[in-house]
Amino acid sequence: IGQIKPELYQPGEAEARAGAPCGRLSVAVRYAYGSEQLIVRILRALDLPAKDANGFSDPYVKMYLLPDRKKKFQTKVHRKTLNPVFDETFSFGVPFAELPARRLHFSVYDFDRFSRHDLIGQVVLDNLLEAAERDAETPIWRDILEATAGCPCPHGSGCAAPTGAAAADPYVKASLMAEGRRLKKRKTSIKKNTLNPSYNEALVFDVPHASVHSVSLTIAVLDYD
Repeated sequence: IGQIKPELYQPGEAEARAGAPCGRLSVAVRYAYGSEQLIVRILRALDLPAKDANGFSDPYVKMYLLPDRKKKFQTKVHRKTLNPVFDETFSFGVPFAELPARRLHFSVYDFDRFSRHDLIGQVVLDNLLEAAERDAETPIWRDILEATAGCPCPHGSGCAAPTGAAAADPYVKASLMAEGRRLKKRKTSIKKNTLNPSYNEALVFDVPHASVHSVSLTIAVLDYD
């Protein structure tokens, strides 16, 4: 096995600065009273972090209405861009009286053909009653925040559910790091609808003995959407 060469790999800014914004997302929301439909237009994203070695990402957005998460929508994937223009419209059937108790959850992903897709970050839009009554032509901008979740024990007991949700679909991502750059990543399987997942899986990295002291592992517990 050859030596690890960190200079061959492109880091993602979200991994270098935990908790930092991962770009911005623009949406427009309106309510159709006659059909009782919440109509959401996903417009665009700006300044996304590069998740691929070519310096770009292949972003798309998943969206669902909290707290039930029963109906999900997904935009098309946009290749090799950090500033995608989605301009796609979706609708949820929801009575007007329920809007104050509802939230829209957006997850921005980087598409990966050969492994599980990378979660770039998330946006939660509340105050839907106010948002639905504003000018539908005026976009709403929100920071895309890096997804974080914590588990205090190796088996994942007590994982935090996403904001507004009663459960999660957690998985663990391990990243092999050197000099602030991600060299390789491994992911566990997804455990559905639980806050206390048990994995019992081995994530294996091939590291030359001479390089062991120059690398580190970053472990993240994420919710699959």
